[in-house]
Amino acid sequence: MKKRVLFDEVMISRMITRIANEIIEQNKLEEIVLVGVKTRGIHIAKRLKKKIGELENINIPVEVLDIKFYRDDLEKRSNEPEINTSKFKLDLTNKVVIIVDDVLYTGRTVRAAIDAIMDVSRPKAIRLAILIDRGHRELPIRADHIGKNIPTSRSENVKVYLREVDENDEILLI
Repeated sequence: MKKRVLFDEVMISRMITRIANEIIEQNKLEEIVLVGVKTRGIHIAKRLKKKIGELENINIPVEVLDIKFYRDDLEKRSNEPEINTSKFKLDLTNKVVIIVDDVLYTGRTVRAAIDAIMDVSRPKAIRLAILIDRGHRELPIRADHIGKNIPTSRSENVKVYLREVDENDEILLI
């Protein structure tokens, strides 16, 4: 399996800064909530929170979202799946919710995240911040804030490593 490093720690940090600046420019900061999709989206959301806080001296809330139950393209492990409705610390109704994840590919994860959010609240708007958009959408979904667009073939994979989970920061094309 051939691996190529697309981005290192410095470039990932620049992507976070770019996305944070776009969020600042395009939103009323007191209305937004960052919702990180488990696992790496959570850490990206926390980095965005930190960067926005440094730039604007504001404490943006971060929520965690596990979309496992909402996925339509993953095998259910049981004939009777456990129903887990998403629980948020904050009421997301009338907030601008920014879903944060690492890679946008088919759009199914984002659709699942939207379903999970809409099951428990009625946000003012839902936006999407993504580190890497690799194309190949199966659903009509696009990111509002993108670190980088990386054209890929369907046989390639983009793997994001973050120090909070993987002990280093890099993005590979595999």
